[in-house]
Parts: sequence; C-alpha cells; structure tokens
Amino acid sequence: MRKFDYVRLFALAAIWGASFLFMRITSPVIGAINTAFFRVFFGFIGLAFIIFILRKSLSFSHKLNKILVLGAINSGIPFLMYGIAATLLPAGYSAILNATTPLMGAMIGFFVFSESLSLRKWAGVMLGIIGILVITNVGESHVTGNIFVGVIACIIATVGYGFAGFLTRRWITQQGGLDSTLVAFGSQLGATIFLTPFLVWTIATGPKIDWLQGDIWLSLLAVGFVCTSLAYILYFRLIADIGPLRSLTVTFLVPPFAVLWGYLVLGETISGGFLLGSCIVLLSVWLIVSPDAQKQKIV
Repeated sequence: MRKFDYVRLFALAAIWGASFLFMRITSPVIGAINTAFFRVFFGFIGLAFIIFILRKSLSFSHKLNKILVLGAINSGIPFLMYGIAATLLPAGYSAILNATTPLMGAMIGFFVFSESLSLRKWAGVMLGIIGILVITNVGESHVTGNIFVGVIACIIATVGYGFAGFLTRRWITQQGGLDSTLVAFGSQLGATIFLTPFLVWTIATGPKIDWLQGDIWLSLLAVGFVCTSLAYILYFRLIADIGPLRSLTVTFLVPPFAVLWGYLVLGETISGGFLLGSCIVLLSVWLIVSPDAQKQKIV
C-alpha cells in the first residue's frame, strides 16, 4: 500500500468514527427516526450531486428495484438501529459493536447462504460472542440508558449489513455488476423511501421538537454529506485501489476514532471492562476477515 492509501484509510476511519458522535448528538434531541431519515436523505442528495458533477448515466441495468431493497436493509434499518443505540450508549460502544459486522456476516453466510467456515473463523465467531457478552456486562460505564436495548439495536444493524453483503453479491455482482456510485445512490434512495413513513408517523404522533437548533442541523448535514456520501465514495475507491480485504481493516480503526471523538466533544468515558470486550471483539474480527493459511498458499 502507498502512503496515500494509508492516509485515505485513516481518513475514512475518522469520518465513520465521527458518524457515531453526530448520531449521539442528534438522536437524543430529535429522535432516532428523524436522525436516520435525514442521514440517508442528505446522503442521497450528496450522491445525486456527485453523480451530476461526474455526469454519470443513471442506468441501473434493471437492478433498481433490488438496489432499493438493499438500501432499506443496508442503510435504512441499520441507521435507525444506530439512532436508537445513540440514545442509550456512548459513541464508542456503538462503534465497537458495529465492528462485529464481519462476525454477523460469517454467521449469516453459514446458516442462511450455505457458506463454509474454517476452524479459524469459527474461533472468531465464538470469541466475538464472548466479547459482546463482556461489553454488555461491563458494570461501571458511561451509559445513560438500557445497555441491553442499545446492544441489541447495534446487533440488528450488523445483521442487516451482513445480509446486505450477500444479497449485493447475488443481486448485483453476480449479475454483471454495476457502478459503485450508482449502487450507493440507489441504496440511499431506497433507505429514504423506507424511512419516510416512519418520519411522517413520528412527526404526527411524537413529541414536539425544536427544529431551530444549529448544532443539530450541522450534525445532520455532516453525518449525511460527509459520513455517508463522501465516505461511500472514499470506501469504494479504496476497494478499487487496494482491494476489499485491505479495505476491511478500516473496521479496526473506526472504534478508536469514535471513542476519541466522544471523549473530546462529549466527555464520554469508558470502563476497563469495555476495553477488554473491545479487544476480544477486534481479535475475533481479525480471525474472521484474515485469509486462511491454506488459501494464502494457493494464491
């Protein structure tokens, strides 16, 4: 990898780590549904602008309906779940649980899509479950709500990411592929459509919200345009330049940045139990995403 690739990798981790901070700022004030909706809506607007600037053709090759569904699974549901978690957990907790996405992907692949798992990856799965249990039972921590509900919300989000990965391969990659920017654009459109009824419902029945808060709108704009639109483009560019496996190392870098931003901006603290659980989770992720020795020899 070139030095520039490392810079982009750390920049992406810093941006995605900040997304948990911004949701932590907005969700307790305007609610998880509103936060999730404006994140995907601004993400959609940002990607539409990028497509317009790049003069890309909006040709989805008869895959638009599937991409819209992927958007609900890969963005709509996860962002809503992380919005709920942001009302209950510090930013670092959500970020480390987000890092279990490869763990959930491995389990979904085995139980749903008949994927095989090596002994090494099974060890990673077991360690990941232990790590989640440690984080859930840390005792003393900077948690303002029900940690169990927050953890379950994060796990639902990672399950959505796991399913979306396999469905993307089946619906998009194995059917001729599609420009990654168009996939990201269509997915944010699908997520926006999916969350719109929830937005209408919460505005009609939920508590009155003071929308004239500058810090809230700045956070929403940042999480939409920067942490979603820009991050998607940066991530897909990294995959093209350094490959998917190396790009996945961003999984290990996001939690430290999320903890750092939470500490610097919100004064959030973490416990020793959380650090122990985080190390176990990151070890499990490394076991799952790193190639098996046999495969390395074949290559």
